[in-house]
Amino acid sequence: MIRFILGIFGAVFTGITLAIFMAALAIGGVFWMYSRDLPSHEQLANYTPATISRVYSGEGQLMDEFARERRLFTPADEVPALVKHAFISAEDKNFYTHAGFDPRGIAAAALEAARGGKLRGASTIPQQVVKNFLLSSERSAERKIKELILSVRLESTLSKDEILALYLNEIFLGQNSYGVTAAAQTYFNKTLDELEPHEAATLAAMPQAPSNYHPVRAKERLLSRRNYVLREMFQNGYLDRATYDTEVAKPLRSVQNGDFPAFREALPPRDYFTDEIRRQLSRDFGEEEFFTGGLAVRATVDPDLQDVAAKSLRIGLEKYDRSRGVWRPTGVTLPNEALADEDTWRAALADTRFPRDIEGWYPAVVLDVGANDARIGIEGVPEDEDGHWIPAKDVTWARRRLEDRSLGRRAQVAGDLLKVGEVVHVRQMTRDDDGSFIRWTLRQVPEVQGGFMAMDVNTGRVIAMQGGFSYQHSVFNRATQATRQPGSSFKPFVYAAALDSGFSPATIVIDAPIEVVAGGKIWRPKNYSNRFYGPTPLRTGIEQSRNLMTVRLAQEIGMDTVAGYAERFGVYDRMNQFLANSLGAEETTLFRMVAAYAMFANGGERVEPTLVDRVQDRWGKTIYRHDSRQCTDCDDPTLANGQAPEIVSDRERVMNAITAYQLTSMLRGVVERGTARSVVNLPVPTAGKTGTTNDERDAWFVGFTSNIVAGCYIGYDRPRSMPGTSGGGMCGPVFQRFMLEAIKEYGGGEFKVPPGGHFIKIDRFTGSRLPPDASGDHVVAEYFRDGEEPLFGVMFDGGFAMGANLPMFDRGETDDEGTQVQTSTGKTVVVPGKADFGSMSSGGLY
Repeated sequence: MIRFILGIFGAVFTGITLAIFMAALAIGGVFWMYSRDLPSHEQLANYTPATISRVYSGEGQLMDEFARERRLFTPADEVPALVKHAFISAEDKNFYTHAGFDPRGIAAAALEAARGGKLRGASTIPQQVVKNFLLSSERSAERKIKELILSVRLESTLSKDEILALYLNEIFLGQNSYGVTAAAQTYFNKTLDELEPHEAATLAAMPQAPSNYHPVRAKERLLSRRNYVLREMFQNGYLDRATYDTEVAKPLRSVQNGDFPAFREALPPRDYFTDEIRRQLSRDFGEEEFFTGGLAVRATVDPDLQDVAAKSLRIGLEKYDRSRGVWRPTGVTLPNEALADEDTWRAALADTRFPRDIEGWYPAVVLDVGANDARIGIEGVPEDEDGHWIPAKDVTWARRRLEDRSLGRRAQVAGDLLKVGEVVHVRQMTRDDDGSFIRWTLRQVPEVQGGFMAMDVNTGRVIAMQGGFSYQHSVFNRATQATRQPGSSFKPFVYAAALDSGFSPATIVIDAPIEVVAGGKIWRPKNYSNRFYGPTPLRTGIEQSRNLMTVRLAQEIGMDTVAGYAERFGVYDRMNQFLANSLGAEETTLFRMVAAYAMFANGGERVEPTLVDRVQDRWGKTIYRHDSRQCTDCDDPTLANGQAPEIVSDRERVMNAITAYQLTSMLRGVVERGTARSVVNLPVPTAGKTGTTNDERDAWFVGFTSNIVAGCYIGYDRPRSMPGTSGGGMCGPVFQRFMLEAIKEYGGGEFKVPPGGHFIKIDRFTGSRLPPDASGDHVVAEYFRDGEEPLFGVMFDGGFAMGANLPMFDRGETDDEGTQVQTSTGKTVVVPGKADFGSMSSGGLY
């Protein structure tokens, strides 16, 4: 009997042992099967997460940041213990004792489910790491088995703190914040070292479902979860009783709730400069690298002058827009129910997409329209007892553009322009003498647009760039992306080609009618004044922007030569060789034009414009540096005190230095007595060229001192005529305002005279040679190459037929005098005497 009973026990034991063996074999088989072809966990040792690329000014101030995932990487040894303890308590309290997975946690989760509780995961931090990095998020037994295998392997490869750092840098914590460092900044505007225990616990409460723990919309739920984490930290020995009691009693505070200022409030608004950096570096390094590579970009911008550039261009655009006398509703309105009380309209106004990057301008909503005035509510400005008003006298300059595109009557009262609920811009009108407030005045973003850019002529560093009136209104960068006809501002490249082809500033070219037959059509270019001036020196031709002289000159030297110069200077990649293009008919960008003019200013050496001085990767290694010059003795310990090191430049020469100086001297004449004389008047030598295209569709001015080159263009985005405008009248004042501030910082002096030449005094009206002691307003000292005897009295007509008795350009001619000449087609025309500046303006494309 005993033997029988023992036999039964033996059989049961054998069965159990065999079952355990078979189960272990089955489990081992499953794990073996799933362990094949698993992704390599070793790659996590070289973790390089997607991190924020940041743009800094030359002074090291953060200007902007770009990222798909807003992450700031923090190495394991720099994560504070408080933060580690908070997340370990919330997610994996046995983290430092288990081997990758937590059997006790799994058993506890299974027991809770067996009792009818909620089925919850028991993933450890290593399991979450391998899931986030190496596996998918599908809920399946297969994924869970792979997760267990990989988590154990991971524990044998990385230390506990390295695994924890992977987790803390990778997790998503809401508000486009990835990793604890970015989240601390997003929710509290603090660094990890500045976090208090209840704030660290708040972050640790979020990994499960960030959208369900929003600090405003789900405040109570997040508070409860935060307090749970604090309790776990206390029970795990990371907080003492006194600290726990203090922290758990604190309210839930956050940036989103308005308790802390947002991090981005300390940053300037994104503008055209940083967005252009984004565009160019995305092209050069690739979008993926730029948005995820954690690049540190040192920009060339001068923040103060960038503000000056924006303000200067805005003044010019707004002045022209106001002169048109048309009020255009913004199209942004608030419903009547949103105007019920102050809190409601303020909240509704804050939610509108409306430009807020215009200095001194405020978004406002029309609350009421009275018989004469309109009451407004202004964002960021407290209400007062009388309210804020737009009086009738502020609107009499305009007529409202109606829905059918017609214009209403000239406004007499505020109601003629404004309707209740409309969102508008306003600014303070103040007294010039003491800055005291007068009243609020209506403003509108101009329909006409433009661009402005300034750069260092020697280094190519762009110090200011404004691509329109307001970046938040239109992100299209008109300095780099808009291709426009440069008009007469292109003429210096024709003259540069001529000067390098044997012409001199005193060479005589005929200013007389021309007819060109092309494609079965006749092209008859004209001067801006619709007059002709006879034989004229090159200097006067460019100073007064003579179109006919330019066309004849281009014909004489050949459009292939002109195109070669334009391409060499980077104005075009490939220029079409049509005569009309000598007058700036072919489109280019302001960016290209300003860079090309810089080569006139620096004596003819190539400079590449750049918005970036240096780019460093996430490890601090410099991967791009704009300045490629070499310092041969910067490290020489024997360099004498006060002796400057030698900087060796390998810049390519794009034009002869003497040609560059001759052209610069002629362009100084444009500013001193030509088409820009009434608008550009700086205390340092200045050169430049105006440009106005056909039908006044585009207005240009590009000018330079010995240090800085700057350019402006103004025109409608869909080109149309701007009657009565000119490059000098529109863009000249923009240049003048900017440069007055720029020369305070960068200075300016005489343009460097290159060796190898000599001065000869010339009559600037006739081109004839004068004795060395000649003086007067007709005398100009021209620079000629040594060994080349200039020829005087020789005239060029470009091969076009002309009348035989045209007069020389003579001082003292009056507009009512003229000479009859016969054109190449046999017509008789009158060539008048000298035109005045007002009739010539800035030349153009005709």
